Amino acid sequence: MNKKRDFSEITPVLSKLGDLLYEENVIEPSLYAEHKVNRGLRDINGRGVLTGLTEISEVLSRKVVDGVEVPCDGELYYRGYNVHDLIGDFLKSGRFGFEETTYILLFGKLPNKNELEEFKSIISDYRSLPTSFIRDFIMKSPSSDVMNGLARSVLALYSYDNNPDDTSINNVMRQCLQLIALFPQLTVYSYLAYDYYRKDSGSFYIHAPKSEYSTAENILYMLRKDGQFTPLEAEILDIALVLHAEHGGGNNSSFTTHVVTSSGTDTYSAIAAALGSLKGPKHGGANIKVCNMFENIKENVSDWSDHQQVEDYLDKIVSKQAFDKTGLVYGIGHAIYSISDPRATIFRGYVERLAKEKGRSDEFELYKSVEELAPQVIAKHRNMYKGVSANVDFYSGFVYQMLGLPPELYTPIFAIARISGWSAHRLEELINGNKIIRPAYKSVAGRREYISFDER
Repeated sequence: MNKKRDFSEITPVLSKLGDLLYEENVIEPSLYAEHKVNRGLRDINGRGVLTGLTEISEVLSRKVVDGVEVPCDGELYYRGYNVHDLIGDFLKSGRFGFEETTYILLFGKLPNKNELEEFKSIISDYRSLPTSFIRDFIMKSPSSDVMNGLARSVLALYSYDNNPDDTSINNVMRQCLQLIALFPQLTVYSYLAYDYYRKDSGSFYIHAPKSEYSTAENILYMLRKDGQFTPLEAEILDIALVLHAEHGGGNNSSFTTHVVTSSGTDTYSAIAAALGSLKGPKHGGANIKVCNMFENIKENVSDWSDHQQVEDYLDKIVSKQAFDKTGLVYGIGHAIYSISDPRATIFRGYVERLAKEKGRSDEFELYKSVEELAPQVIAKHRNMYKGVSANVDFYSGFVYQMLGLPPELYTPIFAIARISGWSAHRLEELINGNKIIRPAYKSVAGRREYISFDER
């Protein structure tokens, strides 16, 4: 029997292979311009290359004025309805909006009272995990990253589906509704298992969701040991879910859903792929970076109300002298929006209310200062093709902090919301798509003469 080598012997070999791998895969940057490749499927102005059509949502950042396209305040539409109007009506009538938003995204119309109650009843009925699922898949080997635990649970649900590979529209709709209903439990329970087994919290509890609670209320109820929350806490978490539910077919995770769906695969695989995309720090993990950046700012700026001190420290961040030395002001800037992100604009007022309730108004004022000053500081250091402004991640992490949510749940909360948009995009792709999505990649490798094994 061959004796296994010690890892200390393997490490130098892996290091050498890693150097070779890097050397053989670097592509000369100038070749992208030479071959007119839009890296990241975006042009030099940051606008996405048109790859599809959708009726689910519209992300608006530019308008035509006197025949000229100019930047405008950002607007977001779900099925043609302005999100600002939707949230305004939710709050005016005192009702939670996430379930209604999900209905609008999936079915393309505003539900009446009876339709909404029936839909909420369906979601409530689907909030039931298979027997022993918590024990067999969530409590065993909990992941240190809840997003991975969530993806694992989603893939495991395939085994409990009697028709997992049936891609007929009615069956996929049923699968999507079940996943939308179960995501809060899968997320919260995955975190609680991690908290108990990995962080050794000393306490493990499971609250089954309440049928009369909204998604936002159930998240807070299941997460907190005493199950208690204030009306304002639930209201603002609900707003966060509405604002994160959908953002066009071109965002990375929704586009992933379209790409994977176009291959003809099952719903569970498609949604797991979308989760893998959202987990990336360039997509769903940005709000954690915002929170970390603000902790750093608070430690290094003695007077948070002094705009000059704040501006001077932002200058150090942008010039790569402070924080993580990347030169990025996290939460500022967006691939599409330039003048404003409507989600951040809507969120700001409600964040201020929560900050007052939690006694953290001084921190909120610091956020406002950075939001105002960062674009000016960035403009001094860089040539920008378009303006920058605060995006939704700028405030969402602060909200989750004030709600007492652990950082491990910031991105999974995003997933709980965005599963609605992913489901809508999967169904839209199945209804309209008849080709597998396959963009072109041009090879720039030179030809090589083969050398036989004995001569190498």
